[in-house]
Amino acid sequence: MSRTNDAASGRARTSGADRARAANESGGVLSPRQIKLIIVGLMAGMFLAALDQSIVGTSMRTIGDDLKGQDQQAWVTTAYLVVSTIATPIYGKLSDIFGRRPLYIIAISIFILGSLLAGISTSMLELAGFRAIQGLGAGGLMSLALTVMGDILAPRERAKYQGYFLAVFGVSSVLGPLLGGLISGTSEIFFITGWRWIFLLNLPVAAIAMVLVVSFLHIPHTRRDTRIDWWGAAFIVMGIAPLLLVAENGRDWGWSSVGAFACYIIGVVGIIAFILVERRMGSNALIPLSLFRSSTFSMASVIGTLVGFGMFGGMLTLPLYLQIVNGATPTESGLLMIPMVVGLMIASIVSGQVIARTGKYKIFPIVGTFLMSVAFFYLTFATATSGVVFIMGGMLMLGLGLGQLMQTLTIASQNSVGPRDIGVATSAATFFRQIGGTLGTAVIFSVVFSRAPDAIKTAFGNPDVVAGITAASQDPKVVAVAANTDVLTQIQLAQSKQPNTLGQALNGDTSFLNVIDPRLARPFLEGFSSAMVTGFYISLGVVLLAFLLSWFLKATPLRQKSALQEASEDAAALASSTESSDADRDDAAALEMQLEASRAAGQAGAMIEPTTASVPAQKPRE
Repeated sequence: MSRTNDAASGRARTSGADRARAANESGGVLSPRQIKLIIVGLMAGMFLAALDQSIVGTSMRTIGDDLKGQDQQAWVTTAYLVVSTIATPIYGKLSDIFGRRPLYIIAISIFILGSLLAGISTSMLELAGFRAIQGLGAGGLMSLALTVMGDILAPRERAKYQGYFLAVFGVSSVLGPLLGGLISGTSEIFFITGWRWIFLLNLPVAAIAMVLVVSFLHIPHTRRDTRIDWWGAAFIVMGIAPLLLVAENGRDWGWSSVGAFACYIIGVVGIIAFILVERRMGSNALIPLSLFRSSTFSMASVIGTLVGFGMFGGMLTLPLYLQIVNGATPTESGLLMIPMVVGLMIASIVSGQVIARTGKYKIFPIVGTFLMSVAFFYLTFATATSGVVFIMGGMLMLGLGLGQLMQTLTIASQNSVGPRDIGVATSAATFFRQIGGTLGTAVIFSVVFSRAPDAIKTAFGNPDVVAGITAASQDPKVVAVAANTDVLTQIQLAQSKQPNTLGQALNGDTSFLNVIDPRLARPFLEGFSSAMVTGFYISLGVVLLAFLLSWFLKATPLRQKSALQEASEDAAALASSTESSDADRDDAAALEMQLEASRAAGQAGAMIEPTTASVPAQKPRE
């Protein structure tokens, strides 16, 4: 039996090597079937990471209750986000050195391990540690998929296929909340606590992704002898981790607290040290500073950071708005996000087809950021009574904008560098977008929840609200409900200038809004809606800046060949040049030997002069 397995393993290795060799011998040109099979494997890996991001957020409250750690939720989210963000450029650089396939297999393996451990967690701190392991794998799943696309497809063709990846991202953003709400709402599944299946569900999906990647992801790679930038990796952790940590937790710690200032100082020192190390490492750097000599790469990175701010700020706050203001359940809020997904898919497919046919893409960052700006401006008119249809209109416009930006900015970054650096360029573009997303999420949530108490107090001063509360307090049916009585008690305390919990009512469990009388809920809904509008204004300002900068994005012509083809041609040209140089050196050496022999013969008086001709020349007698 073992011999049979060894033989099968040997055939698989030989088959994989044959595929890579065939691709190399064909000049880096893969057949349409090879491309499709590789894309299927990459989509499975990306679906794994994208689904995990959206499914966990919906279930965090249930998990926190079961593990008795609601106040430690932030650590679970932060651990995953910090590690995945930092790991992204490291995967890109290592894949340039060692190849995409082994790094992608490692990323899936680490993600499987983290998922299994997270599924058996016994405390929130344990879960945070295991989520960090998941994040270490997830950092490679996203960026390496886009990097492999850059390897096997020319930039013009790449836009057409990357729409599939955005479709995966969109489907997972809808499917995640649905599955999260369904699974976490079930007490047990096959004798295992329901929420644990949120992590265990990754195992079969990861197994499918692993089989597809091992079977089909065979692309040629030439190992480069280079130094690994360990100091750069250490300093990027030192620089980014504290800043992401304070961005996620600063609202709870206090932005001017000792812990926050310690994070600021350590982060700044780490970033300065990272830049100095990268400058010294040159082309071997984790993120080579030479990439930023390209104005296209630099501008695409800045715009990507700003777009990430707006994208995550919108995608994470809108479901919260639907749940609190419109009373939607987590599962329903996932379904209500469909307009954004539809807009994203339509825009990405259309823009991809246009780019593939024309080779031009400059218009899409401009139009995309413009539509995002329109969407956030539209959402600033939202009120507590706007209704779901109004919000869905803003989501559709936001999706139409995002669909033109995500793939276009990645293509611009990839097209601005040579095949040697396509991995690090892709991972750097993803890295900056994630940094922007993290900052956007932290800033928007901080502003919303800091603004909410004052907005709620202001809403309680509205004459219509006061009249409604007065009428409700005199209704025996209202007073008979305990939840209504609790709110009325806090209102009375506030009116008498005594300590109360009205301002902090939305910082914890907000389910009371669904059971109290609508007249009593109105000031909370109006206050939160007003706070959310402030967040939309901030997103609008950031995206407007991206819109202005997009006019200065230098759209270099898209190359007609994939990175594999270019690398193959470069290798062939180098080999030809080497052979030509060797031939020239051989000819020069032969000529030098002939001249030496002639001089020697002249001195010795030989009758026959050495030559390479078929008939020797006769030396005349003296």
